[in-house]
Amino acid sequence: GLLVGTLDVVLDSSARVAPYRILYQAPDSLVYWTIACGCSRKEITEHWEWLEQNLLQTLSIFENENDINTFVRGKIQGIIAEYNKINGIKEDDDTEKFKEAIVKFHKLFGMPEEEKLVNYYSCSYWKGKVPRQGWVYLSINHLCFYSFLMGREAKLVIRWVDITQLEKNATLLFPDMIKVSTRSSEHFFSVFLNISETFKLMEQLANIAMRQLLDNEGFEQDRSLPKLKKKDLDARAKSERYRALFRLPKDEKLDGHTDCTLWTPFNKMHILGQMFVSTNYICFTSKEENLCSLIIPLREVTIVEKADSSSVLPSPLSISTKNRMTFLFANLKDRDFLVQRISDFLQQTTSKIYLDKNISGSYISSDDESEGERQFNLNDNGIPTATQALMTMYRRRSPEEFNPKLAKEFLKEQAWKIHFAEYGQGVCMYRTEKTRDLVLKGIPESMRGELWLLFSGAINEMATHPGYYEDLVEKSMGKYNLATEEIERDLHRSLPEHPAFQNEMGIAALRRVLTAYAFRNPNIGYCQAMNIVTSVLLLYAKEEEAFWLLVALCERMLPDYYNTRVVGALVDQGVFEELARDYIPQLYDCMQDLGVISTISLSWFLTLFLSVMPFESAVVVVDCFFCEGIKVIFQLALAVLEANVDKLLNCKDDGEAMTVLGRYLDSVTNKDSTLPPIPHLHSLLSDDVEPYPEVDIFRLIRSSYEKFGSIRADLIEQMRFKQRLKVIQTLEDTTKRNVVRTIVTETSFTIDELEELYALFKAEHLTSCYWGGNSNATERHDPSLPYLEQYRIDFEQFKGMFALLFPWACGTHSDILAARLFRLLDENGDLLINFREF
Repeated sequence: GLLVGTLDVVLDSSARVAPYRILYQAPDSLVYWTIACGCSRKEITEHWEWLEQNLLQTLSIFENENDINTFVRGKIQGIIAEYNKINGIKEDDDTEKFKEAIVKFHKLFGMPEEEKLVNYYSCSYWKGKVPRQGWVYLSINHLCFYSFLMGREAKLVIRWVDITQLEKNATLLFPDMIKVSTRSSEHFFSVFLNISETFKLMEQLANIAMRQLLDNEGFEQDRSLPKLKKKDLDARAKSERYRALFRLPKDEKLDGHTDCTLWTPFNKMHILGQMFVSTNYICFTSKEENLCSLIIPLREVTIVEKADSSSVLPSPLSISTKNRMTFLFANLKDRDFLVQRISDFLQQTTSKIYLDKNISGSYISSDDESEGERQFNLNDNGIPTATQALMTMYRRRSPEEFNPKLAKEFLKEQAWKIHFAEYGQGVCMYRTEKTRDLVLKGIPESMRGELWLLFSGAINEMATHPGYYEDLVEKSMGKYNLATEEIERDLHRSLPEHPAFQNEMGIAALRRVLTAYAFRNPNIGYCQAMNIVTSVLLLYAKEEEAFWLLVALCERMLPDYYNTRVVGALVDQGVFEELARDYIPQLYDCMQDLGVISTISLSWFLTLFLSVMPFESAVVVVDCFFCEGIKVIFQLALAVLEANVDKLLNCKDDGEAMTVLGRYLDSVTNKDSTLPPIPHLHSLLSDDVEPYPEVDIFRLIRSSYEKFGSIRADLIEQMRFKQRLKVIQTLEDTTKRNVVRTIVTETSFTIDELEELYALFKAEHLTSCYWGGNSNATERHDPSLPYLEQYRIDFEQFKGMFALLFPWACGTHSDILAARLFRLLDENGDLLINFREF
């Protein structure tokens, strides 16, 4: 019995071959086909009799062995397909083996039906110095392990939300090992058949768990998927990478991708790459990095047609757009199916209404625009919104430097116009390395708003949501809450040195954009630093465009940066520390001792250097950021530290180090700017200090690419995952300490007892969010609330805790007593109690 139980776990009896089988083998073949299987002699005999009656007689009419082989295989496959159709089973449904694993998972670990098993793997779990062979089960909320060896059972259950670190390590004995760390323990797993696949799935599930702690999105995603399997998570991960690569809206889902070639008219070549198709976009990226990429919104497509194949151009596909651009793809493996999918998506697209109006930059090309033209539009309710970028209303030029700087600006504009003529203009333009090189040389002020919209992808969201901003402005006006109070407080601190924000026109536009966004996304609401970034967006983009640029920043390009706990910025602070350790090791230890990295990175990252550099220089950083993403900010931050290594190594304290960096950043200049220097409030210079040598912003950016250009976006994402675990768990620990410290004087419990009670309360709360309760997860869990009110439980969860903790919970009236006690504790009558009330 012990041996059978042990072998059952080690070998997994659910995967064993049935004891009775009927096999089919062609006379000249070494391959056997399984026709039927059974667990008993009686069952297999019934299958054989059916075959005799329904199949063997028919075979006599065939003379060719190949025909018999084809018929038998086709007949059996048809029977299986018919059975599946009758019983409503789809090909991608759970296999019998996986169904058995689900039953075993729920039985072994006492999990309810709501807990969804994603996948399971054979592995060894190291308990002390002895490995135990068994199976690790990965569900949506838990990592579980089970082993039964020689009469000894081993079980392990870990919530994903309790994991502080996931690592794939290599040791002398085992080159591949996964280390799972929690606050109180470390667990090691090894001997995986495919460790990379297992580790990747663990990362995905831990990421969902961290999202649950951060906001309610994780819980909502969990509920929205009736069957969450590994392939669903893989599809979600692919869609996330697709959206990040092409800066697409966050609800866009990848339908599929295929290898192909793209004809590029600018260099007369066929470029090898991949085509990606989703509900609203066709995208392309070359195999060679940065060679060429393409984004074609289906709303722009007019014709999709199959061109004639040739030896030079096999299986070509031509796509034409409204702005008279034609894209020629070739070497498509399944062209007919692809054309059908695109046609289906196009039919859905034509029924939608899209915005079709000029974006920022279009007014620049027409010099005959009259001064008296309206600068504001009134919506249906008479609320004005700015129809021009504020910079066009407040152009400040220095007369003595008028000609040379304007001449240089004119040359930049001409270079971009030549580029547009060659590579196309608008969202469907060919994006190449030359595009990036032009950005690094500086975007002309007249084209800045237009190109920010293109590179950030904000133009797509604005086009697909006509009238959305005006509706938000109308709904949010006159509403007062904590966010609007903070917005009012910070309005006059937003670029006060710029004339556009020294009067009510600019202030009102800034108020509308920030209030509308707080109304759109109450999870973020308003965060300090959003005012500074938004004010710069308003200078170069129209009001509605600035709103969509802010959406792109907060929700896609700088995820979680601007929530109440600035988690995203703290995560990137950790990433920056890792990069500093790898790229500037001689400075890293010194900076850690002084605690400077954590101080500087928050202000640098949250405002994209706008609060620490002269305005005309910092806006060049924003240009590069919209084009290249967060990697530019990391590169530039490292370049600033590297340029000041010697001075920083001689600093005695953090104040001295901050002064060194502050003086350096204040000296960064943009000699190409057509604006007169705007006084910079961050300046740390005093009258008796010698001015710092000027640093050219373009030279600094070039230097950052030369020295740190090897930093890749996918590497940053890997590092972000590692840091996200650490940051969110640290914030959770801080919340626990704050809660315990707040209420320790109100109770007779010790700090240790309160911490244990808090852990139990939180666990019960999370369980209710996982598996449901009488109230929804949004009501019970709101990370934006004060820490005493973040976790709340309803009566069902309270009843479970009542049974565990109270000595009189075993009587016949325990449910009545629990209900009365719950009503007593629920002081505000919302049918939920927080930890203080508990």
